[in-house]
Amino acid sequence: MKNLFTFAGMALILALSLFLAVITGDYGPWYFAWLVGTTMIVLIAVAGAVMYEKQDGERQGKTGH
Repeated sequence: MKNLFTFAGMALILALSLFLAVITGDYGPWYFAWLVGTTMIVLIAVAGAVMYEKQDGERQGKTGH
């Protein structure tokens, strides 16, 4: 039964992808680049915030605050 749900989910994703490809037409690559770029910017910002918090925590631990 689990395999059936997995297959149905993948089929739904495929159908949605094809639908979006037909709707966007020539603008498809632009939308794809926009989505990937936005995702990368968010992930890089989150990684920077995590690194800052870790470094700030280590700095405060060493100075005795």
